[in-house]
Amino acid sequence: MSELRSKAEKLDGADALAAKRGEFVLDDVVYLDGNSLGALPATVPGRIEDVVRRQWGELRIRSWTEGGWWTAPERIGDRIAPLVGAAAGQVVVGDSTSVNVFKALVGAVRLARLTDGGGPERDEVVVDATTFPTDGYIAGSAARMTGCTLRPVPPSEVPAALGDRTAAVLLNHVDYRTGRLHDLPSLTAAVHAAGAHVVWDLCHSAGALPVGLDEHGVDLAVGCTYKYLNGGPGAPAFLYVRADLQDRFESPLPGWNSHAEPFGMSPAYEPAAGAVRGRVGTPDILSMLALEAALEVWDGVTVDAVRAKSLALTDFFLECVEEYVPGGRVECVTPRAHGERGSQVALRCPDAGDVMERLIERGVVGDFRRPDVLRFGFTPLYVGFADVERAARVLAEVLA
Repeated sequence: MSELRSKAEKLDGADALAAKRGEFVLDDVVYLDGNSLGALPATVPGRIEDVVRRQWGELRIRSWTEGGWWTAPERIGDRIAPLVGAAAGQVVVGDSTSVNVFKALVGAVRLARLTDGGGPERDEVVVDATTFPTDGYIAGSAARMTGCTLRPVPPSEVPAALGDRTAAVLLNHVDYRTGRLHDLPSLTAAVHAAGAHVVWDLCHSAGALPVGLDEHGVDLAVGCTYKYLNGGPGAPAFLYVRADLQDRFESPLPGWNSHAEPFGMSPAYEPAAGAVRGRVGTPDILSMLALEAALEVWDGVTVDAVRAKSLALTDFFLECVEEYVPGGRVECVTPRAHGERGSQVALRCPDAGDVMERLIERGVVGDFRRPDVLRFGFTPLYVGFADVERAARVLAEVLA
């Protein structure tokens, strides 16, 4: 045990991101639930006080222009863009992940039919069979709305399931239960080879690892901002629309905020140019500007550096679990291969719910997913190697 503690000290001493922890509001709890809700960046409370007291309280309606409220969705989208491998002008912030999944998926079906020429009608939507439930619900509704058949398929079987009737494919970059990282480049290429369009859900990868949206030609993507991007509870999600598709992207939720002349109040809808087409109604300014403040913790940080530390943290956690936890007590369901692992470790444990309650009582915060999974998320900006060693040690004591 002392050897692993000593190793943790050395790893923390060599950690180039260690100082970032001081930019968050944290106590002595080991917080390994940033894959559900990120910790509070220290700049956010003061920024929100200014938004409420000065911008809303004093400037009032003038803040839409003088405070930059109106341009916030695109401005903050451009701040997120490099974190997911996108150039400026392709990401817009607003609405929830679910709403953006709906916009993107219906838009993808419409794009597929628009560009398919005289070929057979594309009437099938493929969805990740292991997806987060809401994505499945939304995919079913989008399929019914567009006259498509919904086809749930495990990600590994997607290439074989594609055909000339496939319109759109909705996939998760990282499996929320197991932490498995799916092969975005090859799956995107397979979807394109079938003449369909792909929508990627980045909720468990944005801010945790390189995504490469532009590099790999992804059509559309959505993601939340309250996990690894630390935007706060209910923080607005984002929508990515590849630049060359924007003039053909047709949202199923046209609103006055995405109109070419939003203040023209025309009864006829004319979509704006660019990523603005992804907007619908009035932005949630308080949450939006809290997110903008939170993103300042990324100043001077590269996603590659975050990914390197993430893999080191999860490797070390698995090493500590193997050393400390009694044999056979837990089973790791997260892939060991770096190329197949996100930024979390999921351990199967028969009494996982009770175990997690006891862990939290002892200052190690992860979460429980039914029926038997202990889930630990590693946010490299504020989790250190001593945290990891302590978490594994306490887990062993709880299970002993």
